Amino acid sequence: MKNDLIELYSDYLLSSSGKTTATGVSELLDNVYSHDQFTRLLSNNEFTSRDLWLYVKPVVRQVECSDGVLIFDDTIQEKQFSKENALNTWHFDHTKNRTVKGINLLNAHYHAGDASIPVAYKLIEKTILYTDLKTKKVRRYAEQTKNEMMREMLMICCHNQLMFRYVLADSWFCSNDNMMFIRHDCNKHFLMAMKSNRKVSLSLDDKLQGRSQRIDTVDFSEDKPVQGWIAGVDFPVLLYRQVFKNKDGSTGILYLVCSDLDCDAETLKAIYEKRWKVEVFHKTLKSNASMAKSPAHTVRTQSNHIFLSIYSAFRLEVLSLKVNLNHFQLRAKIYMAGLKASLGQLRELLAA
Repeated sequence: MKNDLIELYSDYLLSSSGKTTATGVSELLDNVYSHDQFTRLLSNNEFTSRDLWLYVKPVVRQVECSDGVLIFDDTIQEKQFSKENALNTWHFDHTKNRTVKGINLLNAHYHAGDASIPVAYKLIEKTILYTDLKTKKVRRYAEQTKNEMMREMLMICCHNQLMFRYVLADSWFCSNDNMMFIRHDCNKHFLMAMKSNRKVSLSLDDKLQGRSQRIDTVDFSEDKPVQGWIAGVDFPVLLYRQVFKNKDGSTGILYLVCSDLDCDAETLKAIYEKRWKVEVFHKTLKSNASMAKSPAHTVRTQSNHIFLSIYSAFRLEVLSLKVNLNHFQLRAKIYMAGLKASLGQLRELLAA
C-alpha cells in the first residue's frame, strides 16, 4: 500500500502546477484514497537517501559504466514565508552571495551515457542553537559541514559499488581533505573548479621549498594543462584555465584541478561540462517536481516531501530516456494535455 501511495503522490507532483497538498491529491483521485492516507505518508515515515538508492538501483545497474561521473552540488529552495525550523532556516547562497531562508539540499548525481540519476542526498539540518556574541541573536549550525557530508555520501556510493571514474564538483568542495579522500580512500579521480586565489607550486622542488603562487598568476599562454602541486596534497595534479563567454557577452575564467595526469585540455573540458547535469536536475526539482509547492511545516513532512520530489525527478528522467524528450518538453506535454482537458470541461459546462 505504501508503494502505491508513493507512486500516486509522485504522479501528482509531476502533473501539478500549483500547491501540492494531501487533500489535493485525494480529490484528484476522486477520493479513492483519503487525504489522511497521504498525510500519514508524509508524517509517519522517515524516507532517507538509503530509500532513494533502493528505488534507483535497478535503473543505475542498467546504465552505469566505468567512465561514469559522480557529481556533487547543493541547492537551496527558498521558503522565506514558511516557519523557521532546523531544516528551513538561514543558509549562505554562494550563487547570490547572500544569506537566504530555505531548505539546503546536497546531492550526489550520477551521469553515464545519456542517463542522469540522483543516487544519494543529504538535507542540511541546523540542529544546534547558539547565541552570536556580537549581535546577541540566536543562530543555528549543523553538526556536520557540507564537505564532511560529501565525503560520507561518496563513501556510501563506493560501498554500493557504483561504477564511476571521476568526482566532479565546484570550488565549494575543492578542499585538500576532499581531494585526498577521493584519491586515497576511494581510489577515484576528481575534476573540480578552484578559486582563483588558491596557491600552487609548479615543480616538486618549489613544493618542498614552500614556494607557491596564486593559480591566477600561472602562465596558461598555451591551451594545455600544467602539472602542479598543492600544499597539503601529497600527489601532483593537472591545472587548467578555461576561458569562456557568458550569455551577456562578458568573459569568464574557470580554473580546474584534476588528479588524472593523462588528461588533455579537450578531455578536461568535456568531462567538466558534465557537471552541468546536476544543475539541470536542480532546475527539474524546482520547476517540474513541485519541490517548493508543499505547505508542509514540520521537519519530517518537509523532508519526506523533498524525498518524494527527488524520486519524482528520477521517474521523469526514466520517462525522458524512454520517449526521447527532455524534462521540460515532457512537462509541457503534460501541461498541454491538462489544458485541453480543462478546455473541454469548460465547454461542456457552457453548453449545459
